[in-house]
Amino acid sequence: MAKQVDKSETRIAVFQRKEVRRTLHNNEWWFVVADVVAALTDSADVTQYIHKLRKRDPELTKGWVQIVHPLIVPTSGGAQKLNCANTQGLFRNIQSIPSPKAEPFKRWLAKVGYERVQEIEDPELASKRTRAIYKAKGYSDDWVEKRMCFIPILRGAPSPSAMSSRTNGRNAA
Repeated sequence: MAKQVDKSETRIAVFQRKEVRRTLHNNEWWFVVADVVAALTDSADVTQYIHKLRKRDPELTKGWVQIVHPLIVPTSGGAQKLNCANTQGLFRNIQSIPSPKAEPFKRWLAKVGYERVQEIEDPELASKRTRAIYKAKGYSDDWVEKRMCFIPILRGAPSPSAMSSRTNGRNAA
């Protein structure tokens, strides 16, 4: 018996005015690889394009079964198993696509990678980035500060304010 696909677990994303089907699998969005490749290449034969892409990139081919998984996705002809990848897998695929439409993603990936290396060297940069993201989403400064203090508590570490009060308490004694 075929597994029923819960409509709340599937969505169509739109990229460059092209539909990219996606499905929720293990609480993570997985995207139909062929749809993403079609949106980034305008290829007339996406299946053949993916085959050539894998042929040109042996490392992609070696890791293909770890990156791409056949998942049930609703289609106009009924639910079908289609090759899907999560966000990380898609980024790996996009790195191999020699198309001008893929270049903005590649530049963005390089920028994000560079920022992460900087954050590893200076962890305070990660905290500043997180604060900036919350503020860009419209959260108040007060909310952001409370959230930033609450995150370490969630992870079982003392908050910066608690560490500050401990240090000040030791110095006062």
